[in-house]
Amino acid sequence: MEPKAKKQPAKTEIQTVTPDEAGIRLDRWFKRHFPVITNSQLQKMLRTKQIRVDGKRVDSALRLEAGQMLRLPPHVMGDSFVSPLASPDAPLKRPLRNPNKLKSLILYEDEDVVALNKPAGLAVQGGTGLKENLDDSLMALSLDGVTRPKLVHRLDRDTSGVLLIARNDFAAMKLAASFRARSTQKIYWAATVGVPMPELGRIDAPLIKKGQVMTIADDEALTSREAKSAVTLYRVVESIPQVMAFVALWPLTGRTHQLRVHLAHLGTPIWQDPLYGLIKGEEELKGLTAMNLGAGLHLHARQLIIPHPRRGVINVTAPLSAAMQKTWRCFGFSEKARVDFDDI
Repeated sequence: MEPKAKKQPAKTEIQTVTPDEAGIRLDRWFKRHFPVITNSQLQKMLRTKQIRVDGKRVDSALRLEAGQMLRLPPHVMGDSFVSPLASPDAPLKRPLRNPNKLKSLILYEDEDVVALNKPAGLAVQGGTGLKENLDDSLMALSLDGVTRPKLVHRLDRDTSGVLLIARNDFAAMKLAASFRARSTQKIYWAATVGVPMPELGRIDAPLIKKGQVMTIADDEALTSREAKSAVTLYRVVESIPQVMAFVALWPLTGRTHQLRVHLAHLGTPIWQDPLYGLIKGEEELKGLTAMNLGAGLHLHARQLIIPHPRRGVINVTAPLSAAMQKTWRCFGFSEKARVDFDDI
């Protein structure tokens, strides 16, 4: 009789903390990524050392740092993990209805990295009320059908443009380190209601979360741990005086809604921003609404320049969305403009 083969241990899952997740508590990170997991279940996994951060035992109050590696037990990632408070047949994942659609969005790819041109309206990660998200479909980009690609940064659901995916843990670690060290250039294009003044400059305005939105931190908030530094370089590339501007932006930090809040802070919110755009006069908005402009938030991650995990530099540019192309044509803005921030 042949000896029985030893049962192989289930493979653990490694998740990398992205730059815009830096500073959040571990329990809140789990609430964001795995809302079906209850607090008692999380505490049990921490007590039994099933969850580790950079190989160490931790507690739920740990504040995470960008680039840290979270080791998760396999049942957390699998479809068998069901909260006792959830319906037995409740879906744990919300993949795209057509996961192969991701392949049509590829701007650049190699054995370590994939760069996508994310369309506006597609959520990067899951959440309440979302029917699908990109993160749950990343296996469509796996080269071997086993290794799950990983997000290394995020874009707002309504923001289009360059989104970088790591195909393995090594690439995820290296890319996250580059974002953390700010050795990247992220250039965004936006259309603003009105023209920012001055036409080029630096916005250094810390942010704090209030309810579901971000806001500029006041003096009292600056002394709290919740206020986060936020710095943006910007340049007006082209404009229609007092009407609309084509603005290029270079965020030096990666806070939630940073560009949207900073432009609103200047009194020139991004066109059709549902959260931060309702500060212009009714007549101004009515005049723009009557024009043949594109719909939706006009914020686009135009270009990303970042060191490659193994060699050289990745430099990827995403074409404008159809909606933003429509607005650009209406005002005669250039879709091939080159932007220089060296003199800011």
